Amino acid sequence: MSEDVNDKFTFSVEGKEYVINEKSNLRGAKKNTIHGPSIIIGVAITAICVIGIFFSLNVNNIEESQLIERELIETKTTPEPTEISIKTLINNGSPILGNQNAPITLIEFGDFQCHFCNVHFHNTEPALLENFVATGKVKIIFKDYIIIGSDSVGAAHGAHCAKEQGKYWEYHSVLYNNWAGENTGWVGKQNLVQYADDIKLDLELFVECMDSQRYFEIIKQNTSDAQTLGITGTPAFFILDQKSSNIQKIIGAQPYETFERVFNSMIEK
Repeated sequence: MSEDVNDKFTFSVEGKEYVINEKSNLRGAKKNTIHGPSIIIGVAITAICVIGIFFSLNVNNIEESQLIERELIETKTTPEPTEISIKTLINNGSPILGNQNAPITLIEFGDFQCHFCNVHFHNTEPALLENFVATGKVKIIFKDYIIIGSDSVGAAHGAHCAKEQGKYWEYHSVLYNNWAGENTGWVGKQNLVQYADDIKLDLELFVECMDSQRYFEIIKQNTSDAQTLGITGTPAFFILDQKSSNIQKIIGAQPYETFERVFNSMIEK
């Protein structure tokens, strides 16, 4: 277990950091036009148009959230590592969010610039916090997996520096609440300091920590751990049942029900 684990825990479901934001990713359907003098071809075109209109109407009837979640699930098969070490899962992770004695541990590997990590934070995590973390059933650990760019390293380092002042999870939340895309500059140095000010950190201590780059090796090791575990994208989750040492893996920003099903299956055993 990482030496950074906090023994005490305070938590609030309400507040800005846990507001679920709906997003629109619907795409307009493309129209294909086929030209030809033949009556047979004309009939075929008409049939295609009718089928196309029918399909379009059915797609539009699907709730937007369902369309979003379909995009979130990673369909490709990733190679499983030969062995999953609990040490590899937990070492150098964030402070624990939740009851330290909770029987289930959820470990998330993420990148603060990652689009789907942000989707998970806003769409799924609030219900997990309310129903499983606040009730003492699940605790959460976050580990860095840098896959997007150098700004991701800075964001991760900022969270570790906030940890020195006992506000890792507050900084974690303020980052996602200010998320503005991948490699757009929103987690540049100046903004990272502003986020620290937003959560009332001692800025002199924070800037000194950032300039020292003392957490870079830990971030690098966390990324190496993710690769050792066979993770190819973010977010990726490992769910550890402390009693049985059973470990289950969830890939992608999947809906709340996916996590709920795994948690309940472990609790009921």
